This record gives sequence, C-alpha cells and structure tokens, in this order.
Amino acid sequence: MYTTTIPLAERMRPQVLDDYIGQAKVIGLGTALRRLLGSGQVPSMILWGPPGTGKTTLANIIALTLQRPFFSLSAISAGVKDVREVIDRAKEKSLFAQGAPILFIDEIHRFSKAQQDSLLGAVEKGQVTLIGATTENPSFEVISALLSRCQVYVLESLGVNELQTLLEKGTARLSSEMVVAIDLRETTALMRLSGGDGRKLLNNLELAVSATDGDPRVVDDATVTAAVQRNLPLYDKDGEGHYDMVSAFIKSIRGSDPNAAVYWLARMVEGGEDPMFIARRLVIAAAEDVGNANPTALVLASGCFQAVNGVGYPEASIILSQTTVYLATSPKSNATYMALRNAQALVKETGNLPVPLHLRNAPTSLMKDLGYGKDYAYAHDHPGNFIDIDYLPEALRGKVLYEPGQNAREHESRERLRRLWGERYGY
Repeated sequence: MYTTTIPLAERMRPQVLDDYIGQAKVIGLGTALRRLLGSGQVPSMILWGPPGTGKTTLANIIALTLQRPFFSLSAISAGVKDVREVIDRAKEKSLFAQGAPILFIDEIHRFSKAQQDSLLGAVEKGQVTLIGATTENPSFEVISALLSRCQVYVLESLGVNELQTLLEKGTARLSSEMVVAIDLRETTALMRLSGGDGRKLLNNLELAVSATDGDPRVVDDATVTAAVQRNLPLYDKDGEGHYDMVSAFIKSIRGSDPNAAVYWLARMVEGGEDPMFIARRLVIAAAEDVGNANPTALVLASGCFQAVNGVGYPEASIILSQTTVYLATSPKSNATYMALRNAQALVKETGNLPVPLHLRNAPTSLMKDLGYGKDYAYAHDHPGNFIDIDYLPEALRGKVLYEPGQNAREHESRERLRRLWGERYGY
C-alpha cells in the first residue's frame, strides 16, 4: 500500500542544477551566478521571490555543488542565541572545509534588527556565506548593513511551460511509487490553484491522485478541486488564503465593522501571520481609508508599526487589536487617496507641463534675469498667511483634484478652502 508522510514536492526536491526547473535569468547558462558557482565561489546573497519558486532548493544545490557544510535556520523559530550557536558551529566546520560554510536562513524578513545584526560579523569576515530567502522586498525588510554585503537575486513565479514540466515529472514519480497508471486528463485546475508555485502544484497533484481509485487513476479538474478543498488549511499564510484573509480584514476596517475586523485579525494571528505585515496594512488603511477624516489614525498606526517591530508576538497582537478597533471605529474618507489618483491621471493626460516662472527656483543671477521666481509672493507676508496666486501650470488653472470628504474634519477644510479661494476651485 502507498503511504508516505513526506509531501511529493519534498520527495522530488532536486539535488543538482540540471534537475532544477525555472529561474533561467538567475541561474541559467551564462548567468553571473552560474559562472560564480562554476568557479567555486559565490557571494552572500538574498533570494527574493514568491513561495514555491525554488529558493530553498537553490540554496541546497549551491551547498552540494560547492561541497560546503550546510546550516539552516528558520526565522520563525530562531532567536539571536540560535543564530550565534549556528555561526560558532559553522566557524568550527570552516577550519576543515574548503570555503566558508553555507548558512541558509528561511524567511529572513521575519528576523528582527538584533537578529540580523548578529549575522553581520560572520558575513563580513567571510566566516559564513549567507543565503537568505524572503518573500518580502529586502529593501524594506533587511537592514542596510547586511543588505550591502549581499547580492540580491529575484526569483519569479514558474511559467506555464515550467509548471507543465513539473506536472509530467510529478505524474511519472507518483505512477512509479504507487505502481498504477495515472490518466491526467485536465490540468486547468492544477495550474490555476498553483498560482505559479511549484511546491503547491506537486502537492495538489498528489492530493488529487490519492483521492481517486482504479487503474488508471483519472485526474480531471473536478477531482483536483474537490481534493484541494477538502484539504485547505485554516490559514495559508504563504498562499491564496493569505491575500483573501487580509482583504477581508481591510474591507472590514473600511466598512467600520470592528467586530469583523478583530475576527479576521485573530484568524491571521492564530495562523502565524507576520505581525509586521499586518502593521504595514494598518498604516496603509489609516492613510487610504480614514485619511483626513481622522488624521490621528495615521499617527496611531505608525506608532503601532514601531511598537510591533520592537515587541513581537504574543504581546504585539494586543497592539494590533487596539489599532484595528481604532481604525474601524474612525470616520472614513478616501479623499486624499482619490486626489492623488486624480492628479496621476491628469499627469498622464497632460504630460510634462512647465512649472510657472514665478514658482521656479532662482539660485543664480542668470535664472533671475530669465524671470525665475519673479512675481512670487511669500504667503507669510500677507494677512492670514495667504495670497491668491497661481500654483498650478497655466493650462490647469482652477482644476479641482482634492474634493474634501463628507465628515466633520474635512467639512472644516472645505469651509477654509472656500474662504481662501472663493470661486477659483468651486469649493
């Protein structure tokens, strides 16, 4: 009888580059990384890409190809102490190895600043070759000192041809292991549910095949959909559920429902979602959905982001809950968000209109002679710190881009704009 607890994607993890599928731009023939690997020397690096694109596999292959000791840490469970212990072990191994040991850190974006700082010395001195894997932009998630010592390689979701190759290999592997023929009649559902994630594709294939009987085992779109739905996790923080859940969370805040917002927050927290990801979404919601109806919301959300970064789970969930409820119960306005969108559309429509001469900077006498800055009136020299002059290009005079929202705070703004500008903007 066919039984295994190791997922198909793990059983099929390639050990050599010739078996590695995808990422031709990063590790294909003629690429810089391929040449470095051939020379026996690779830099410390960050592999940035969506789930299932081969980041962990590539790190393993690099270590095997170079015949280097390989150490692995998960940023979800490792602390500073764990990092230092692994580095000490790696240093010991380096005394007997040709080249620095490989230190692979999965989800390095989840490491705090202190954890990342603890890597610096060993990386800088070449005592380890760091390979970090992340699904988040390393420019924001990896400290600059560490990032400057690493080469960043961007991995892309697998294309249709690459996924098809994986399917063929996976089907052949399962057929051999189960000693049964497999009739893969339809692949649309497998492709759609994978989302370019090779690991998910193979594991969904195994679910579908295991859910069928007979010889051959017939796999079609209905079989795949039913099998996957029966095995959906409560919260897939690396897949489609991740985006569905945060979408429900933000829409509940936007809809002023604190009960629903806290519920979706709890689902994410219990599912192990990165607290910094949630905090970032709260900052965005404060600006996009609450806006100037309650400007304090952005201040609180920014404070939440900083606090969560310093505290971490489990206490960070309390801070996230406070901010979530505050945003959900705040008055809402997307007026500033729409003002930006209107302005961007206008820029695309009208192109690069010249800056009016009176608004231009005039640091030299030549620029002054050309009229730069001429007739500009300094607002603070006039009553009420205001004077009616043109600030838009002449072709856009009187164009309204910001329309204050229907709330108490922005009603005050509307009245002030009406007093200042009269009919110019029609407020």
